[in-house]
Amino acid sequence: MREILIATGNPDKAREIEQILGVADNGTPLPIRWRRLVEFDPIKEPIEDGATFQANAELKARYYADAIGLWTLADDSGLEVDALGGAPGVRSARYAGEHASYADNNTLLVAQLADVPEATRIARYRCVAVLTDGRRILASAEGSVEGRIIDTPRGRGGFGYDPHFYVDDLGMTMAEMTADQKHAISHRGRAIRALRSELARLLA
Repeated sequence: MREILIATGNPDKAREIEQILGVADNGTPLPIRWRRLVEFDPIKEPIEDGATFQANAELKARYYADAIGLWTLADDSGLEVDALGGAPGVRSARYAGEHASYADNNTLLVAQLADVPEATRIARYRCVAVLTDGRRILASAEGSVEGRIIDTPRGRGGFGYDPHFYVDDLGMTMAEMTADQKHAISHRGRAIRALRSELARLLA
C-alpha cells in the first residue's frame, strides 16, 4: 500500500481530498494510506511566493516530499473575483492578513464589494493539484467552478469563502451543499478527480 502525504495544515482541506481521492473511477478503493502533516515532527511552512496556483502547488509538493520522503499531494486554490481584478487569488487564505481567520477574510471581501451589485459579482474558485515523488511531478490537474459573491452568509458547511459563494445553477451557496454535492461541482473536486485516473495508473 502506497503512503501519500497530503501537504496541508488545513484539516478541512485534507478531509475533502481524502474523501474525493479515496476511490478509483470504478468505485474501487485505491491502495493508499493517507498521511497528514500532524503525524510528523513540525516542519516550517514553505514561503508560498509563486505568482500562480500551479507554481505554489508544485512548490509545496516538492518541499514536503523532500522533507518527509513520501509521495506528496499538494494543492493551491483560491477565489478569483472579476470585479476585484482576480483578487484575492493566490492570497485567498491570507487576504485579510497572514493569520486571518475565515471570518476576517469574508468580512474584507464583502466590504471590498460594497459598491458592486450582487448580480454582477462574478467569481470562481480555482484549484491546481500536484503529485510528486520528490524528484518528478507525477501528475497535475486543475479545476474551477463559477459563482458569485453574496453579502449575507448562508449555510453551515464548507469553509473559507463557501458561505458567500453562491452557485446560481444549484440555487445555494457552497456552505449549504452536502459533502457529495460540493465534491461533485467544486474546484477541488474537479481537480482531484482529474488527478485520480492518473494516480490509479501509477499505483497499478
